[in-house]
Amino acid sequence: MFDAIPPLHILLTKGPFVFAFDFGRYLVAAAAVAVIVWGLRRTTLRTRKIQTREATMADQRREFAQSVQTVGVYTLVSAFIIWGIDIGVLHRFEGSYGWAGDLALLAAIIVAHDAYFYWVHRAMHHPRLFKTFHRAHHRSITPTPWAAYSFAIPEAFVMIAFVPIWLALVATPGWVMLTWILFQIVRNAMGHAGFELHPRWWLSTPLTRWINTTTHHDLHHSGGFNRNYGLYFTWWDRWMGTEHPHYAERFHAVVARPAGQDRDAAPAAA
Repeated sequence: MFDAIPPLHILLTKGPFVFAFDFGRYLVAAAAVAVIVWGLRRTTLRTRKIQTREATMADQRREFAQSVQTVGVYTLVSAFIIWGIDIGVLHRFEGSYGWAGDLALLAAIIVAHDAYFYWVHRAMHHPRLFKTFHRAHHRSITPTPWAAYSFAIPEAFVMIAFVPIWLALVATPGWVMLTWILFQIVRNAMGHAGFELHPRWWLSTPLTRWINTTTHHDLHHSGGFNRNYGLYFTWWDRWMGTEHPHYAERFHAVVARPAGQDRDAAPAAA
């Protein structure tokens, strides 16, 4: 009976494996970053905690529960993505463009996803959209790695929509897609770590200063609600004038704190 509705058949037969994989990569990435932060907070680097406020266990339970909900949405949409590939609406590509071509395509999907994220993220901050789409995520004023997928259901659909859009346009090798989705969740967990994980010279060299730091996204949660929309890179925020004006100052203050120095209060919104 379910064979007559292919997406439902796919969901019932492959859904548990898709859910296990997506939940597993979230769990491993968030837990790994959380353990790293826990360890670093017991060293002389403990002053790199960005905010004075501590996330509560209730905060972390909410972030985890909402992330599991997001994985459920991703599993549902994945059934339609698989169906779209089966019927030829979305590209299936099991070959390779060669190492150079595949790596170039990996860079392209990261850049494209960053652009997609910036604009949909900024759109969800519009007063008419914020409550429905994005308020749930911003309940994390002091985010933790468990907030990586802490979305309301409508926002989860927006976030996963990038995948079918990309696959409708670009035939992408499987290992490239896999590498990107693993990269994406690790960077997302790092962005919500609440602890600056990047070296103090990060903003001082042209090779790295355009790559987001944890402080960049933490400011978005704690002191720059309408600032710092980017995911991987800072360039869209710079081009569009939405980068927090005190971002660099805040980053340097966090990484330069001597051990034992009291942390500054969370910065005021610009």
